[in-house]
Amino acid sequence: MNKLQTIEHPAPASVPIAVHLRSVTWNESHPQMRNADELEARLREIGATRYHNLHPFHARLHGGKCTKGQVQAWALNRYYYQSTIPMKDGAVLARMRDPRARLEWRHRIENHDGTHENEGGIARWFKLTDGLGLDRELVTSTRGILPATRFAVDAYLNFTRDRPTLEGVASSLTELFAPGIHRERISGMLESYTFITDDVMAYFRKRLNQAPRDADWCLDYVRTNARTQEEREAVCDALLFKCEVLWTMLDALDYAYVQGNVPPGAFVPAA
Repeated sequence: MNKLQTIEHPAPASVPIAVHLRSVTWNESHPQMRNADELEARLREIGATRYHNLHPFHARLHGGKCTKGQVQAWALNRYYYQSTIPMKDGAVLARMRDPRARLEWRHRIENHDGTHENEGGIARWFKLTDGLGLDRELVTSTRGILPATRFAVDAYLNFTRDRPTLEGVASSLTELFAPGIHRERISGMLESYTFITDDVMAYFRKRLNQAPRDADWCLDYVRTNARTQEEREAVCDALLFKCEVLWTMLDALDYAYVQGNVPPGAFVPAA
């Protein structure tokens, strides 16, 4: 396992100066994590309180309150995230010394890119964008995405390139909470929108099986390899960072397409 990287910045006198980017354990409500079970409990608490299923935009999306243009904008922007996932996984893979870990991790890239053309998660995402009437070239070019989407997703990619393997793996722990949001999305959108068919929801149906397997491996990895308080804090911070990436993307969608502040150059739905 790579040696944990640290940086120095001002901190309360009771906290060591050499710390990770920030710590979610600096206050009395978050005491020391003495073992893997306490680490897991903290991770699940972060998911319960910070995962993007709690964002108001998702309530609109899954509850049938979005226009078709707003759903198109969501799918278009989310494509940038989906298409970056294999790059993120490649960055994590490149830092893994253990060949057993690499063998397990590389299937994630195959899940999204496929082993043949026209299969894999990205191909299934095209079923969604095609079904919504979005031009394929517009989708793949990413010209119409929101600036905040690009900044957030690029920040996530850079995080996995720059931070130790343990933190890169931990950032994918949002998969622990993904099956619930996928089930809600499938049922809610099929029920609420006449322009949504079962076929265009293929990506989310597949992730109902893939995400739990991936999440279980990640959870076991961080439970095994985060052995010190500092490493456990770093794992929690990585998950919190990833939650904030996903939340930021929805903030931007809400501001642009619900509140009506579409920035110059971004996708403008048809009237």
